Amino acid sequence: MDNQNLLNDIKLAMKNHELVAYYQPQYDALTNRLVSAEALVRWIKPDGTFITPVQFIPVAEDTDLILDIDWYMLEEVCSFLKNRIDNRLRYVKVSVNFSRKHLVESSFRERLCKVVDNYKIPHNLIEVELTESALMENPKNMIDLIADIRKHEFDVAIDDFGSGLSSLSLIKDISANVLKIDKSLLSGNCENEKERIVLESIFNFAHRLNLTTIAEGVETKEQLGFLRTCDCKLIQGFIFAKPMPKNQFGELCSNNVLTEEMEDILSIQAPASVTQLLMQVIFMKYPLVIMSNLTRNSFYMMAYDTFSSRSCPSTGVFEELIAHGASTMYPDDRELFKSTFSIENLMGAYNHGDRFVRLVTRQIGDDGIYRKVETVDYFVKNPSVNDVLVITLCQNLED
Repeated sequence: MDNQNLLNDIKLAMKNHELVAYYQPQYDALTNRLVSAEALVRWIKPDGTFITPVQFIPVAEDTDLILDIDWYMLEEVCSFLKNRIDNRLRYVKVSVNFSRKHLVESSFRERLCKVVDNYKIPHNLIEVELTESALMENPKNMIDLIADIRKHEFDVAIDDFGSGLSSLSLIKDISANVLKIDKSLLSGNCENEKERIVLESIFNFAHRLNLTTIAEGVETKEQLGFLRTCDCKLIQGFIFAKPMPKNQFGELCSNNVLTEEMEDILSIQAPASVTQLLMQVIFMKYPLVIMSNLTRNSFYMMAYDTFSSRSCPSTGVFEELIAHGASTMYPDDRELFKSTFSIENLMGAYNHGDRFVRLVTRQIGDDGIYRKVETVDYFVKNPSVNDVLVITLCQNLED
């Protein structure tokens, strides 16, 4: 069959509702609880012939027909959710794939809202899924589009993360809130050490950016076990369920089936994920955390939340950081702060064998009020270098 005939058949298939949504469940990695799903297009002919997406989607993507398919799928998902809501049946958020071709649609966001609103579906039940390759192809338009969508309370997922190039250069600039890890990063049972390091790094920066992580293509218990140690949030793959028709998925939602007995969370969380919990506790007590290298006169901010003054630079020269900090102190405390935390004094304390240097000063907040603030510099050692490193913990001693 030539491409034109196939395109005509696809159009007819949509008209006759032969294209249907199959739903692949997404489960919480720790509780095995069904929390969401991805809608995937399937073509089932009247005689029962099943045509896989690889047989027709690539042809549709070469034309604007893919746009029609995407909007068709959104309607299918909204209809499914509307039925669940109206009948007071359990439902979950569903992600819908959208092609990069939608970047040229000036009214994409308006149409998205109109379709969903017509079904009276809450926006947060629809997740717009865009591929990493689309992000890389036209970053400026994609960044603007995602920001516009997010303003209207839709979740936005970046699909196939890790399959393209220069991923990290743009991920920090987009307002997407879900990151789907491409299955190509999960070869075998995650036994390769380099592969494990790459995955751990991805999950670490995703958590720092407050992104919900979803691992795709998970098939083995070994993969699941490793992803749990990385504190991966959601799992999508054959280990839990294959894509299924809406009736079967509806039953799954209603029954809320757990696929296996839940384990004690403390027995399956390895150091990587426990570290995340530990950092949460640290940031609760110390809203300002700074890592500094005295040898190289540099620093970077690890956390800066609910602190008295929020004007501190996020990275730069350590001596300039101290000068900036002193400028926010009560006049009588400024020289003491600068002398206490000067590189010369800190290096002297380090060479003397001190474990930390502590000082309480009065610092002006963004509201113009001076409050007592405790600053503690802890000396730490990285076995890979001889540099003198300091972790600074700051906390407000009074509200």
